[in-house]
Parts: sequence; structure tokens; C-alpha cells
Amino acid sequence: MSCSTLHSTDDASSTTLRSAEDNLSQKEAGVAVTTASEPRYDGGLDAWLTVLGGWLIAFCTFGAASSFGVYQDFYTLKGTGSSSAIAWIGSLQLCLDFAMALPAGKLCDLGYFHHIQIGGGLLYIFSLFMLSITDVTKYYQVFLSQGVGVGIGSGIIYVPALTIQAHHWKKRRALAMGVVISGGSWGGIIYPIMLNQLVQGSVGFAWGVRSMALMTLGLLMIANMCMKPRFVPSSRKTLDSAQAKASAPTRKRSLSEIIFDPPYFLTVLGSCLTVFGLYYPNFYLQLFVTERGLSPTLAFYSLAILNASAIFGRCLLNYAADHFGYFNVMCPVSVVSTGLLFCLLRATSVGGVVAFAIVYGFFSGGFASLLGPSVTTLTKDISELSTCMGVGFFATSFGLLLGSPISGALLGPSFAWFKPIVFSSVRPGSRSTNACD
Repeated sequence: MSCSTLHSTDDASSTTLRSAEDNLSQKEAGVAVTTASEPRYDGGLDAWLTVLGGWLIAFCTFGAASSFGVYQDFYTLKGTGSSSAIAWIGSLQLCLDFAMALPAGKLCDLGYFHHIQIGGGLLYIFSLFMLSITDVTKYYQVFLSQGVGVGIGSGIIYVPALTIQAHHWKKRRALAMGVVISGGSWGGIIYPIMLNQLVQGSVGFAWGVRSMALMTLGLLMIANMCMKPRFVPSSRKTLDSAQAKASAPTRKRSLSEIIFDPPYFLTVLGSCLTVFGLYYPNFYLQLFVTERGLSPTLAFYSLAILNASAIFGRCLLNYAADHFGYFNVMCPVSVVSTGLLFCLLRATSVGGVVAFAIVYGFFSGGFASLLGPSVTTLTKDISELSTCMGVGFFATSFGLLLGSPISGALLGPSFAWFKPIVFSSVRPGSRSTNACD
């Protein structure tokens, strides 16, 4: 053996010994030492690709659901049904976006993330094509294809794409989820403009919806390739063996223990009551502008303005939540959002509607994006994360289901706007404050 080889061996041994001594001294001093077996959070290619995939999912699902005001206006003018009956279609779609989180979350916890993304995506696209061939004067056809089919398909893929962000983010979890949900705001900008131009133009309703379906198909395929879960249950193969210990729970809580945990129960209750009126402008703002005889151009772009403002709310308010606490930000935002609806009563000009859309979009968008991160703080173990999110969003879906149809019934054929505005503002707002407290 040569002298150079002996020196190399001695140097390697010395380096290893010094590294071990440094780690030991740091542990004795109470300093955390990162090892290869510890999961890395808040960065990396997989984390950012998962954010991109979740953003695309939110763009295609929540963005489309937030654009229902275009359909509300179109179906009302075509005589599909009354304002209240038509609102049931959009409410059911939005409700299922959240309600399907319960079964989808359970399957996600069992390790079937990509399976549900593919299955839900196919159902979503199929239902959009079915909507494109319906007779819009036949209410039941629109209800089944858009309310039921699109709602179930989009609901299966939306919340899991949001939940999986917690696999990759800790300190900046709220910001990451806010960025993901901001995809819904971007979708709420693009889809209304796209649908209004196509449906109201020479293309027509059928090919307008088909164009939307084809674009959505391509985006969902990209999203599914980008997202990567880090933890799966021990009963299935671990995707990242380095994190196996980190994902192993000590004792998994039962469903009843999760639901009746006091902080969790009050958070879900307050959120359910708040969303009773939260999405009222998303359904009726375009119809409000049209019925008041304001600018036709404003009617086309009112929802786009609302959702564009929500982008800033979902990013900035979530950034604040990472620094000041999720509930310290979410509770005031819920009160402000519901109170702002009163301002719509005085929005009798183009400037007034634009100002309302900007301010309301900022705060309402912030509340919607803060719900998910707030629920994750109440999760005891990573293995029950999707279930906790699923139960929370499932309960919230009932407020989404009932709120807009009740508002439509109060609006009536005479368009008495003050009735649904007062209902959407006062009833959920006061109760959600108590729940947050």
C-alpha cells in the first residue's frame, strides 16, 4: 500500500471523526441537527412542482366554479329556470367541490392520490362534454351534467391537490396554499372572459363549453405529472423511504375524535356559517350589473375583476397568517368579508361596482384560502391530514349548497336586491364571529 493511500485514509477518518464530534456537541448544546432521515420542508424541486400542479388544479376547478355567474346570467336569459332554481346548479357544483373532500381525503390518506386525480379528472372532462350537448332550456339536463357531474369530478381532485401541499411545506405552509388557491382566482379571471366571448359570440354555448373542456384536459394532465406525495401509509409502499419514520403516527384518532375536538369543531362551524353568504357576489354580481342597466362591458368583466383582486388577498393575507397566526388573520377577515356585502346596496354606478369588486374580492378570497391552512394546524399527525381537511370541507359544503339558492329565492322575479344582501351579510357574519371567538 502506498503512502498516499495511507494519508487519504487517515484524512477521511479524521474528517468523519470531526463531523461526529461536531454533531455530538451540537446535540448536547440543544441545537437541532439535520440528518438524511429527516424530511426536508419549505423548498426543493418537488415542492415547487407540487405547488404548480395544485395551482393548475385550482385554476381548472375552483376557478370554473367561481365563474358560475356567467352561467347564471346566460341560463336566466334563456329561460332555463328561475334565479333560485338556476342557483341550485352552481351551489351544488361548488358544494361538491368541498363535499367530495371527505371520500377523496380518505383515499388520499390510503395512498391513492394519483388514482383519484386521474379518475376525478376524467369524470370532470366527460361531464363538461355532456354539458355542451345539453338543451339549456331543459333544466334537468343542465342540473345533472353541470351540478352533479362537474361537481363530483372537480371535487374529487380539488381538495387533495390542496392537502398535498402540507407534505412539502411547514413554516410557509399558508403562503404555499395561498399561492395554490390563487390559481382559482386566475381561473376566475380567464374562464368568465373566455366563456362570455365564446358563448355570447359567434361560437355559441356548445363549442364554448367544449373549448373550455379541451383546455382543462391539457392542464389537468400537466398538473397530475407535477404533483408528488411524500408520505403514504405503512401498509403500502413508501414513496420516500427517508421519510418513513416521519410519517408513522403514534396513535391514529377515530373520526369522532377528530370531529368533536373543540377547536376543530368550532373552526368548521364558523367556516360553514360564513360561507353561507361568502360567494353571493360570485353568483349574482354579473346579473346585478345587467339588471341595473350599467355598462355591458362591466357585466362581462365584473367577475374577472372580483377574482383578480382575490389573487392579492389569497397571497398577502396568507403571508400575514404565517407571521401573525392563522386564526388571528382568518377571524377578522371573515367579519370584514360579510360586512362588505352591505356596500353592494350603494353600488349604483360603474365606479361603485368596480370598487366593491376589488375590495370584496381581496377579503373574501383571503378567507377562502385561509381555511385550509387553519385546519392543518389542528391536525395531530400527518397521516390524518387529508381526513381532517376532508371532514372540514365536507361540513363547509352545506353552507355553499344552501346559501345561494336561498339568496335567489329572496331575490325573486322582481329583483329585490336588498333581501339577499341582508341575508348574506347579517345571518352568517354574526355567528361566524362567535364561532371564531
